[in-house]
Amino acid sequence: MPKTPDYFAGKTIIITGAASGIGRATARIFAREGANVVCADINEAGAQATASEVNGKGSQALALAVDVTSRQAVNAMVERALAAFGSLQFLFNSAGAAIRRAKFLEIDDALLEKTFALNVNGTLYAMQAVLPHMLAQKHGVIVNMASMAHRRGGPGSSVHYAAAKGAVVSMTMGVAREYATSGIRALSISPGPIQTPFQAAAQSSPELIKRFLDDIPMGRFGEPEEIGELVLFMCSDACPFMTADTVYVNGGGGWR
Repeated sequence: MPKTPDYFAGKTIIITGAASGIGRATARIFAREGANVVCADINEAGAQATASEVNGKGSQALALAVDVTSRQAVNAMVERALAAFGSLQFLFNSAGAAIRRAKFLEIDDALLEKTFALNVNGTLYAMQAVLPHMLAQKHGVIVNMASMAHRRGGPGSSVHYAAAKGAVVSMTMGVAREYATSGIRALSISPGPIQTPFQAAAQSSPELIKRFLDDIPMGRFGEPEEIGELVLFMCSDACPFMTADTVYVNGGGGWR
């Protein structure tokens, strides 16, 4: 939570991947705090539904259909956000996916390229698009979605995804350190399994889901809201010395 009452009121956050899961939960949480929320997703209907929830909480929302693998689309997203709300303080790059599960020797060029385009390029494009505006106002916080997979390597199912999320962690650290004296903070979050549509989209088998659960001492998946509240804290004025790091949220598991 922020130190200052109403800290987020009237401030603006762009959330990619806002149509479902962690992105939608985070949009609701920022709406609760009075922020303007730009709900961006390739799923236009889902983005609209999230924006409706934000408006229902009394905050202002802008729903945008955005393919984050297109630099042009991401640049247009930021320009539309600025046109709607005048300024931009926060960016949460939540869009990402493993595309599909695959053993290492089954990873072909198409899967590798799609995985990196979504998780790495999409994050890079959004950061490059917002940074000039954040630098001009000498303030901004960027939070990127990484994964515990980058610590474990994704053996047997998602080396391609783990590698992409490792790139996100490194890129976040580099941006944070490059702009640390310019009023910009950048952080990443590396969750363990979270109860979202991600697992179904990635074609996670029941056996893989059980293996994930067996590795979590708490005996459950995380909830999207538990990540959204962390994003809120990271963006707040309660942690001004916090930058460059990735934060692990995993119920005590994921280290074996």
